[in-house]
Amino acid sequence: MEQEKKLRESIDENEEAQAFLKQEEEDHFGEQEQEEQDRSTRHATATIAPKGLSNRFWISAAVNTVSTAAIVFINKRIFQTASLRHAQVTFAAFHFFITFLLLYLVSRPAINLFPAKKLDTYTLLPLAAAMIFNVVLPNASLAYSSIQFYQVARVLLTPCVAGLNFVLYQQRIPRLAAWTLVPVCVGVAVVSYYDTMGKSTGTSARGGKKEVQIQTTTRPLGVFFAITGVVASSLYTVWIKFYHGKLECSSMQLLMNQAPISVVMMLYVIPFADDVTVWRDVGGGVYGLIGVSGLLACLINLSQFVIINEAGPVSSTVVGHFKTCLVIAMGWMVSGKSLTDGSLLGIALAVGGIISYSYVMQKQQTRG
Repeated sequence: MEQEKKLRESIDENEEAQAFLKQEEEDHFGEQEQEEQDRSTRHATATIAPKGLSNRFWISAAVNTVSTAAIVFINKRIFQTASLRHAQVTFAAFHFFITFLLLYLVSRPAINLFPAKKLDTYTLLPLAAAMIFNVVLPNASLAYSSIQFYQVARVLLTPCVAGLNFVLYQQRIPRLAAWTLVPVCVGVAVVSYYDTMGKSTGTSARGGKKEVQIQTTTRPLGVFFAITGVVASSLYTVWIKFYHGKLECSSMQLLMNQAPISVVMMLYVIPFADDVTVWRDVGGGVYGLIGVSGLLACLINLSQFVIINEAGPVSSTVVGHFKTCLVIAMGWMVSGKSLTDGSLLGIALAVGGIISYSYVMQKQQTRG
């Protein structure tokens, strides 16, 4: 009896072992089949997926580039009306209102480009105030500066943001990247020096003596607004990153909430900062340009959103550098300056430095 019992237990153990081995083999073969299916799927996807960037990206990049270049020249034309130089806050409020309307429309379920998110108004007050200075001061700089100086001065945003991040949050950048910012600062200084110098544009005879007519392309006031505008824009940029993390929202959600707050704040500022009577003397043509400027601002915001979504911030940076070079080149042609003008060296230093900085930072991000 004991022998039969032991034999039965041995047979049961053998059957369990065989069943276990069979299950392992089935699992193994199942995993192999799944891996083969995954490889087939990946191969099919790689075969079907289009190479390179999508048509949507290229269309958005083209729209963004053309709109950015156009809005600079149109705004410059608007501010050639001397009285409108004293209506900067009203002009910015119009842009903010148009931007809010655009974001509201594209966030609706029918379009659903991004989901709307309600954020606390009081929390956004400092950011909304910074947004006002971020727009008003650069616009004032454009009103009193040449187009090429206005655009070159904007590249100071990068070293200023790096400095603020270090002072406020002890965030450091690579040493090589810091060195690339030196020619950026030197280049802007060179451009501001040559662009504010008086230049002889001809002579006129008066009382038997020749008098030199002096013309300046950038006024000292334009340089002041440019520098303060860079500081304001840098603070705004640093705060945007902070608010993104704090409120857990996207750029479009943040902008949609802060734009109307900025408009309301500006309504209180306009009676004290602007000459509201100038709008009575503005012609229909200028009003048309203001409308086009608002439309271009909407196209810039919308296309920038698509560019980042389609290709990421790196491609967005490349598009930004191309826009900078394009606006500077067009501004140079419009100004009629010669290639021997000293500010050309400053432009080369500034643009070359900022492109080098982007290259170093992107390489650093790839490594780490």
